[in-house]
Amino acid sequence: MRVKLTLSYDGAKFNGFQRLNNLRSVQKELEDALSQILGEPIEVKGAGRTDAKVHANGQVAHFDTNKSITNLKQKLNLHLPSDLRIKSVMKVKESFHARKSAKKKEYIYKINLGAYQSSLNDYYHQPRYKLDISLMKDAADYLLGTHDFHNFVAGERDDYVTTIYSIDFVKSFGKLEIRFIGTGFYRYMVRNLVGALLEVGKCKIRGSVIKEMLDNPNESKTLPTAPAEGLYLNKVWY
Repeated sequence: MRVKLTLSYDGAKFNGFQRLNNLRSVQKELEDALSQILGEPIEVKGAGRTDAKVHANGQVAHFDTNKSITNLKQKLNLHLPSDLRIKSVMKVKESFHARKSAKKKEYIYKINLGAYQSSLNDYYHQPRYKLDISLMKDAADYLLGTHDFHNFVAGERDDYVTTIYSIDFVKSFGKLEIRFIGTGFYRYMVRNLVGALLEVGKCKIRGSVIKEMLDNPNESKTLPTAPAEGLYLNKVWY
């Protein structure tokens, strides 16, 4: 049978989701724990390969087993370290795939607009400059809809086209959250989008530069990539 896991983790403590030799990863922790509890080798597939230092509030993964999953959530949370928590365990159809079945995802990028706080280092981007958020909001409108995001994606792909449904700016108590919802986000894409918006907020570039980068995906242009620490995979819809 196929089993769906919903989980959260503190990305500051991991070298990303994907299993890496001799490095601590979310996938390795899950596979090792499940293999020990279920008494058989388990391979886990995730909805997204979050990078080192990127966090998750609602990552999704799946695995296959013929063993009983009674009380598996409780067993896993007793076995796993405190920086990796299982939120739900559910039996699903064999056709379910954590990545391929996803309809849309939400990523949140967190920025501390106030005074620097060392305790926030691993969980917020803390820029040393003021941001014009109204300019950032206007520039974000260019990103909405279906585009070729080639200039905002790291690495080579066959297809760079995807759809962003909404970008919301939520400011509260000196903190800013930029919330992206779309069909899918490619490698470094959210961090590159945030990096571009930060350049607009610093008045380093005009918002129209983002439109030009979308309209001319084959004319390579890059802007700074926002740090990983502020990024969270918040939710996956199926």
